[in-house]
Amino acid sequence: MRVLLVTGPEDAGRWLIEALVNDTATLIDLHQTAGVAEALTRLRDEVFDAVLMFHQPQDLNALDFLDGLRTGGQGEQPVIVLGSQAETEMAPLCFEAGADGYACVDSTTARCLIWMIGRAVERHQLLRENKRLHHDCKRRLEQEHREAGQLLDQQRTLISDLERLRDGSQDVRTDDIVTDLEGSSLAVFPESVVRHYRELLRAYIVMGTGNLAHELERLVEALTAEEITAQQAMQLHLGVLEETVHNLGSRSARHVVARADLLVLEVMVHLAEGYRRRAIG
Repeated sequence: MRVLLVTGPEDAGRWLIEALVNDTATLIDLHQTAGVAEALTRLRDEVFDAVLMFHQPQDLNALDFLDGLRTGGQGEQPVIVLGSQAETEMAPLCFEAGADGYACVDSTTARCLIWMIGRAVERHQLLRENKRLHHDCKRRLEQEHREAGQLLDQQRTLISDLERLRDGSQDVRTDDIVTDLEGSSLAVFPESVVRHYRELLRAYIVMGTGNLAHELERLVEALTAEEITAQQAMQLHLGVLEETVHNLGSRSARHVVARADLLVLEVMVHLAEGYRRRAIG
């Protein structure tokens, strides 16, 4: 391990440092520096696995050093404070200031100090890994939400294409139609139909297909009773799905969108069959 030792004018604990360097169990590459200013400069320009610092209240205040280290954005390295004060007195103050440990030079050993450094280095490695995983997870969720938004845009374009086919017009601008669909969204549908579809989508996301056949039949009966077309049913679906994705926040959207695609496919099949039965009945 590459360790920076920050010392003051006093020689307290030198025997411990010599024992640490001469310990054959672990290879310690020790670099010594005097004073806070030089230590901060070296930490800015070089990489160390850990920092050992003597606390000498009059000449080298470790608590002030820790405060400057953390607020200056150089707090990636674990810091172990060494001093002559009792651990019960100094350890809480050091932890509050951001240190990873405190060792009294009059009662500790080189092997204890090595273990303390090792555990502190391991803890910081885990913190960095956790931070990286958190960042990767956040980036993945953002990508999923972008993909969900793109899929919703594509499905809105599908509705606009159906609109042009129905009207037999090639002069209608897709952007205008999509904007109109977004603006009207769910407001054009009866509240009971919107509420029914919203509840069905939530249940479908959790339970999937095969368990909601009766609810699907009830929904289709409500849609046919209101004479809602396939295009309008798709608009209803997109409005409810967009609302659902928006409310996900930091949760994954991939599962929701996948289940929603299966639901709208089933709805369209049942809706077509419902209108076919009405036509021949």
